[in-house]
Amino acid sequence: MPEAVLEVTGLCRTFGTVRAVDDVTFTLAAGGSLGIVGESGSGKTTTARIVVGLEQADEGRVAVRGRARGGRVRGRAERLARAREVQMVFQDPYLSLDPRTSVEAALRETLRLHFPGTDHEARIRELLDQVGLGTRAADALPRQLSGGQRQRVAIARALAVQPAVLVLDEAVAALDVSVQAQVLNLLADIREQTGIGYLFITHDLGVVRCVTDEVVVMRHGRIVESGPTAHVLDSPQHAYTRLLLESVPRPGWDPDRIAAARRAL
Repeated sequence: MPEAVLEVTGLCRTFGTVRAVDDVTFTLAAGGSLGIVGESGSGKTTTARIVVGLEQADEGRVAVRGRARGGRVRGRAERLARAREVQMVFQDPYLSLDPRTSVEAALRETLRLHFPGTDHEARIRELLDQVGLGTRAADALPRQLSGGQRQRVAIARALAVQPAVLVLDEAVAALDVSVQAQVLNLLADIREQTGIGYLFITHDLGVVRCVTDEVVVMRHGRIVESGPTAHVLDSPQHAYTRLLLESVPRPGWDPDRIAAARRAL
């Protein structure tokens, strides 16, 4: 079995009276791809934000390559080292990029911050080639790029620090279907080339089937089912997983029946 690059154990997070994350545990293998699925409010994004470090868990442990990420980080060097472990790509690439900063400048600033004294020119060319943009996009501002191109820039910026784990929070949800396919194929190629681990946060079961090895299904902050993606999606054991699969529109789809099943769950 591949070594675990990410280990999440017993995560809990409460906001007021709402238990957003409730005893969540999973592992991500080195070079693996794990999907976390569920409806809005299921706790999947809060879990991702805890993994990245944007939220603090009330209880539980997150470890990358066996090193715990909990506790206060002291000093600039330690903060940068932690940032290099896990990077995140958000749903809206336009909001996650500085509209005043060109593609090249955004990548250069990231490299300058984390790897001072290295050959940034060569690395920028490598990153742009890696995400299928090439140097022709280097001088462009975000508003001059398409949604798919902007998301490629966001992926390149995340890859610039050579993270062990890349968290993708609905990273293709805002893209057209054809562009989604291009970005997902790109991510598959990058994983094969680099051995990076992916944590996909999504409600789209089609995306999960295409790009993940394992899947975790969350409802009301808890994991209700997990396992190999093909097994969970083809032979769901929990009623909520079956409901998610039945909610996907297709011939013969009955929204009234789905709504009744949701109320009864």
